[in-house]
Amino acid sequence: MTDTLRIAVVGHTNTGKTSLLRTLTRDPRFGEVADQPGTTRHVEGARLSVTGGGALEWFDTPGMEDSIALLEYVEQLAAPAPGSTRPTAQDDGAAHATQDPSTASEQATRERLDGPARIRRFLASPEAHRRFEQEARVLAKLLDCDAALYVIDARDPVLAKHRDELALLAACGRPLLPVLNFVNAPAHRAQAWRDAMARLGLHAVLEFDTVAPALDGEQQLYARLVVLLDRHGPMLQRLAEQLAQGRQARRDTAYRLAAELLVDVAALHLTSANDDATLAATAAQLRDRVREREQACVTALLALYNFRADDYHADELPLSGERFGLDLFHPQALKSMGVQVSMGAAAGAMAGAAVDLLSAGLSLGTGTLIGAAAGGLWQGVERYGRRLAGKVRGYRELSVDDPVLRLLALRARQLIAALERRGHAARAPLQLQAHTAGEATTTDDDWRRAPLPAPLKEARSRPEWSALAQGHDDDERRKQCVAALAGLLMQDEARGTSSR
Repeated sequence: MTDTLRIAVVGHTNTGKTSLLRTLTRDPRFGEVADQPGTTRHVEGARLSVTGGGALEWFDTPGMEDSIALLEYVEQLAAPAPGSTRPTAQDDGAAHATQDPSTASEQATRERLDGPARIRRFLASPEAHRRFEQEARVLAKLLDCDAALYVIDARDPVLAKHRDELALLAACGRPLLPVLNFVNAPAHRAQAWRDAMARLGLHAVLEFDTVAPALDGEQQLYARLVVLLDRHGPMLQRLAEQLAQGRQARRDTAYRLAAELLVDVAALHLTSANDDATLAATAAQLRDRVREREQACVTALLALYNFRADDYHADELPLSGERFGLDLFHPQALKSMGVQVSMGAAAGAMAGAAVDLLSAGLSLGTGTLIGAAAGGLWQGVERYGRRLAGKVRGYRELSVDDPVLRLLALRARQLIAALERRGHAARAPLQLQAHTAGEATTTDDDWRRAPLPAPLKEARSRPEWSALAQGHDDDERRKQCVAALAGLLMQDEARGTSSR
């Protein structure tokens, strides 16, 4: 039989229940999120299929708003009927004289309803469809599920309404896992909530910030659920492994996209006539192609992590329209990231463009190649000879300056790291941080100051590798260099994360 686990997400209004499910399902479109309370008015669901069989079904429920009054009403419904009240002390002797003990015991047993029976009696009452209609939806769905996540806004104080809320939820007889949301807020009360949960017998508590969850947040969540729901343990463990594999696959793809960007830009060479006006126009064309290529990479990364371009506000982000607001080729962009500005990067119309970086990465002497080109003897140097022949005839080659490549690498690394840590409930704009003294990691310093890695040096000498030029050749060697560069980017980021 297929193992299907049903979990309700419950709690007070406006604690982040829908936000939690957006993050767990990686779906920024799930449900409706707003600052005002009571945004979710009905039950919504999402299903995660598990490799090897089984599924986890999540159910988002409305917020509970009037738990104090509801608990009083439920207790009134569960009270003994008027004709079956237990005898008082004054007429205790008379009661014993007139009532058979076995009959009294059976009547008392009938009157003592367990938690789920009390909740069902409430759901069958008229007020479940009137005053407490929203709470009734929550309790009915919880009775229909195997367990629940009780979402708490850790910034709120612990109040009587929360204790009554938990009493009602616990009466449903389902395992509850309290989830402390917004624990990254500076004024959270996570410890007070942990203490309150312990007094109520709930000792398994999870901290999970839906805006910026911990990198292992999902693994912690499913580990807690395995303890609470051991019958579903194997399926939950498979799901946790499946999600971890998916995350690793996304990281691999993200760094490959960044490596593709760097190789395309490093290999880009544009030929220009040697006069100043044409050189300036060609440099402008070079910069535009690189900007567009970086934006294409950013768009691909957002799609990979299932974020949307319209989640971002151009006036608050490094993205502005179709390019970074702080321009990639502006000297201040380089300085803000701690990249040393070269003469070429600060040379006005030629900013970010290096002229005649033709010999970078070549094993043959430039003089030998020029001589071969001038004499028309191409033979084994055809790939470089045609380019050198153009130079001899008065043409120049422009390519991107090294500091710009460094800046591209740093921005791609920062964006990937930010997307890795961003929950799908986040609504504030994502911002990449500029470099400030004392905050740099060792690995970022490598990208700012160390020599360019070998794959980029090789790409410098292989203009046919750039997808930004005609005659693009994605040969096996290019694929190897992209893979090697992606590994360097990922390895460095992993080391930088562990050192923070």
